[in-house]
Amino acid sequence: MNLLPTQQRGGPVVWSGIIAATCGLLFLLQQMLFLAVPFLLGIVLYYILQPPTQRLIRMGFSQNAATFMVGTVSLLLVALAVLAAVYWKSAPTTSWQEMLGIYLAGGLEFVRHTMVALEQQFPLLKQVALADTVNQRMSEFTGDFIQSHLTDILVTVVAWLPSLLLAPFLTFFFLRDGLRFKKFLARAVPNAFFERTLCLLHEVDQTAHRYFKGLIRLTVLDTAVLALGLWAIGVSSPLVLGLIAALLAWVPYVGSIVGCMLVVMVASTDAPSQPSVAYMAIGVFILVRLLDDFVFMPLTLGRSLHIHPLITVLMIFIGGSVAGVAGLMLVLPLLGVVMVIGETLGRLITDPRLRARHRNAMALRTKQASYDLTS
Repeated sequence: MNLLPTQQRGGPVVWSGIIAATCGLLFLLQQMLFLAVPFLLGIVLYYILQPPTQRLIRMGFSQNAATFMVGTVSLLLVALAVLAAVYWKSAPTTSWQEMLGIYLAGGLEFVRHTMVALEQQFPLLKQVALADTVNQRMSEFTGDFIQSHLTDILVTVVAWLPSLLLAPFLTFFFLRDGLRFKKFLARAVPNAFFERTLCLLHEVDQTAHRYFKGLIRLTVLDTAVLALGLWAIGVSSPLVLGLIAALLAWVPYVGSIVGCMLVVMVASTDAPSQPSVAYMAIGVFILVRLLDDFVFMPLTLGRSLHIHPLITVLMIFIGGSVAGVAGLMLVLPLLGVVMVIGETLGRLITDPRLRARHRNAMALRTKQASYDLTS
């Protein structure tokens, strides 16, 4: 007989604690971002590599052997991919700094053409010299960005490389010692709450697994559809652009805007005399985002975290205000895990049957410890 209602949802007090705990964890993660980002990447890699590791274990390999084999093959594949990217063009004609300047110039030309077209349609915009003003501001920003901010960004990326190398190291130990760590946590729980704690650990693991698995599927779908659309309209390197835009979409709102700007810059540079190509690229990007919202996300992420859309939107804004871009990326998976923990703890604490079992167990242990002391 099941004495514990599993479908009971947390009340307002529990959800207030969940939201407060999520905000507090986001603030702490912002202070330790150099550890939070490789930890997040390690978790993503863990859930990618966990299925083949479990398959090898079922085939008869030990935990250590399966982890070592999967890790070695993964590192070899990454090394081959890096070498292929480095030697893809044996003799590049331009450096990456020059290529960046070319793409920025193409994007500026597209913006200028769009402003001129708007002035022709709306005479009021021409009177305020919208095209000249926007062109001047964009040119100033681009020159300042290349001269000042680009160097700072490169220095920041180089400074982040050592911490990012922690990701494969963490992944290896997640795969090898994950079950041992769960048993270690379970041993510290009183016997009355042991069964529900096992359910809690399982639900947390499954929630994170479903979220990151859905995120990977969403990335693959976005990459494929966006690459197909860009290839159809004649944009160069559609698969690379699709993958970059799909990865940038991991950051809600901000990542999508940056990805769209990148696609427009490449499209306008490929066809400077045909602005329609850039407009079609924008249309393709908007179509992919609509497919995300109404088709892909409900089939992937929508099934992983059972969170009301209103709470999701509010937490995205709260995560961005508390921890910036890192908060935008981490708020949803963190909220999902904290939600499972909070609702389960709420049911544990408020369940009279479990509290009675715990009090009875404590009384029995006290009586047993002092049994030989009574006269």
